[in-house]
Amino acid sequence: MTPLSITLSDWLSLGVPTIFVTVAEARGSTPREEGAGMLVGREACTGTVGGGRLEWTAIAAARRMLEDGGITETLDLPLGPATGQCCGGHVVLRLERADAGTLAALQERERRALEAQPTLLLFGAGHVGRAMAAAFAPLPLRLLWIDGRAQEFPEAIPAGAERILTDSPLDPLAMAPAGAGYLVLTHSHALDFEIAEAALRRGDAAYVGMIGSATKRAKFERWFRARGRGVDALAGLTCPIGAALTGDKRPEVIAALVAAELLVAFASPLTRSPPPPTPARSTHS
Repeated sequence: MTPLSITLSDWLSLGVPTIFVTVAEARGSTPREEGAGMLVGREACTGTVGGGRLEWTAIAAARRMLEDGGITETLDLPLGPATGQCCGGHVVLRLERADAGTLAALQERERRALEAQPTLLLFGAGHVGRAMAAAFAPLPLRLLWIDGRAQEFPEAIPAGAERILTDSPLDPLAMAPAGAGYLVLTHSHALDFEIAEAALRRGDAAYVGMIGSATKRAKFERWFRARGRGVDALAGLTCPIGAALTGDKRPEVIAALVAAELLVAFASPLTRSPPPPTPARSTHS
């Protein structure tokens, strides 16, 4: 999804009058959280504050402001029978005519939100990796897409993904923050094993997933133990990924199922201790 700040920048540069609508307060059961926002112009809208009658009311009020020349307005909306919604919560919306100051504040808010997002390292740019990147790019996470084969990456990298072209994939892994996720699906089982082992040895991963069958997992577990690694760490490995839930092995289906696995994993509190810092370098492009 295109960040609201990019759209607002475009609209302002074109002289499109715009109202920025944000959820200022959200109490009880509400469709969106505080800070959720949308942009409303005379002809178009983007973003969402929750949909339904709530959003319809916000759009109507914003367009009245555009016609009347209004600068700010506050809507205090209980989500009950009066608004045709049964959430039972309470929402306060702030509407403001957007200008350069609005854009700067929105850009800063989006920057802070990006920094707070969990990090996912996706190893492999083959056909499954490409499906994964397309599925993950719109999600609220920082996606690092890693491979040493430049020709495997598509010409257009999905918005929100950062390509890392390197022949040393353990370098970006060593530099990842605590609580990151690792999804391993390279062109080589041996490389998969090396990456998965390194991720498990960190002891602070929110998710370590490796593509493969139950047979591949069993082989990895034997290999892992033979290297003297603690067997307890193996409980942190998800393998098979995604397709184990349905048996459907189409890349797009696996990607959707793994996205659900990841969101659940990132929502869980991190209880493991972070590893000692390891100096390393990675090659970005």
